[in-house]
Amino acid sequence: MISSVLIANRGEIAVRIARAARECGIRTIAVYSEPDRLAPHVLEADEAYCIGPASSSQSYLRGDALIELAQRVNAEAIHPGYGFLAERADFAAAVETAGLVFIGPTADTIAAMGDKTEARRRMAKAGVPIVPGLTEAVADADEAESAAIEIGFPVLLKASAGGGGKGMRVVERPEDLRRAFEAASREALAAFGDGAVYLERYLARPRHIEIQVLGDAHGNVVHLAERECSIQRRHQKLVEEAPSPVLTAEERAAMGETAVRAAEAVAYRGAGTIEFLYEEGEFFFLEMNTRIQVEHPVTEFVTGVDLVEWQFRVASGEILPFAQDDIELSGHSIECRITSEDHLGGFLPSTGVITHLEVPTGPGVRWDGGIVEGGEVSLHYDPLLAKLVVHGATREAAIRRMRRALDELVIAGVETCAPFHRRVMDEEEFQAGDLSIRYLDDHPELLEPDDAEHELIAATVAAALLEDEHRKRRAPRIEGGGGAPLSGWRRTARPWGDRG
Repeated sequence: MISSVLIANRGEIAVRIARAARECGIRTIAVYSEPDRLAPHVLEADEAYCIGPASSSQSYLRGDALIELAQRVNAEAIHPGYGFLAERADFAAAVETAGLVFIGPTADTIAAMGDKTEARRRMAKAGVPIVPGLTEAVADADEAESAAIEIGFPVLLKASAGGGGKGMRVVERPEDLRRAFEAASREALAAFGDGAVYLERYLARPRHIEIQVLGDAHGNVVHLAERECSIQRRHQKLVEEAPSPVLTAEERAAMGETAVRAAEAVAYRGAGTIEFLYEEGEFFFLEMNTRIQVEHPVTEFVTGVDLVEWQFRVASGEILPFAQDDIELSGHSIECRITSEDHLGGFLPSTGVITHLEVPTGPGVRWDGGIVEGGEVSLHYDPLLAKLVVHGATREAAIRRMRRALDELVIAGVETCAPFHRRVMDEEEFQAGDLSIRYLDDHPELLEPDDAEHELIAATVAAALLEDEHRKRRAPRIEGGGGAPLSGWRRTARPWGDRG
């Protein structure tokens, strides 16, 4: 087993990795930016070292500095988590060149699956169904227009070098194609350093279903069934569950076998995910994520397999001790991503100090968090604060448990999306499992305040205005000026636990 690991990440995933490493007897080394000095992932590790200032480009994205630190403190391996450097082939290669173990697939695998057009070519060659479209990036807007006419509208423009919704545009009419191409290319260049874009057929109402795969360095690959991730906003997942409420056992087996074939085609090592679009019994390869996924806990709940532990074991050279027939599913699991975003304000980010935190507990409830009471939430990093995950004997039981857990959750000091998740749990089509990636388009009421929230907002505004008036009356005169302190409005907390 690997003896020590530097965790090249922050937040809840860094905490998750540190805990798994400790259970494996692995020494953990955390890194942190200056404002993260007292963050939970720092306190969770055996050792911690400052890697730079707040900006991620000067701290968590400094691959050279991370590798140099790992060598200096005698770390044997580097675990990238997800985000930041997790899917940078050049970073994985540099780690291996430095004589360290990269906890993840090889640099060649990351490069092949990170280039979306190359991934489509490889998958087509391996017999994996892909969404009809191109396997090469288009050179310019003229070529994009010609390709779109051949594929047929609507089409989807996608960045070749990345994912997460960046560099992606739906185009329904020919007259909109050129403007959309230029916008997608600009966004892709800014996000990934590569403006290449390709086209594929746009599926109007598919479900987003992904298969978890796990491979070792000896050629063995298994799948651990699927996750339903259809509830999204701008291609960012919000709610995930396992298993999908729609797949039959036969469809699960077919998608799983296809995912294994896809992983084998790139000699996949470690934990990864094959993402599919599913519509009316058909499924098509979307992309592969060559890392641990945010939503991995739901798979762990229903399979009993600790995916992060097996990342360490695979990286240590161990052979998978179980075959496909050994993987069994038990019950149902749901995950809600708790972000510092206001769903009533267009999911705009919210910042501030967490003044009060109450975390739900009890049977079948898991909290993967990267926050503490008194901690500061800033704009420097991703708004994901934590993941609230539940498990129940059935999907209905899991929904009831998630309702209860959300009711217990209190985060004061910043806005969070927890009220949105509570509404989803009560929504009839969600309860029926009637989902697609257009779920939020079909349910705009989930993003609008109800009567209770209207009353709370009005009361909060009135209280803030009254506080401002009192503060102004108390404020001393300074050099003949008004000297009134800043408004207390932005600091007025509206914790989820108080919202009707």
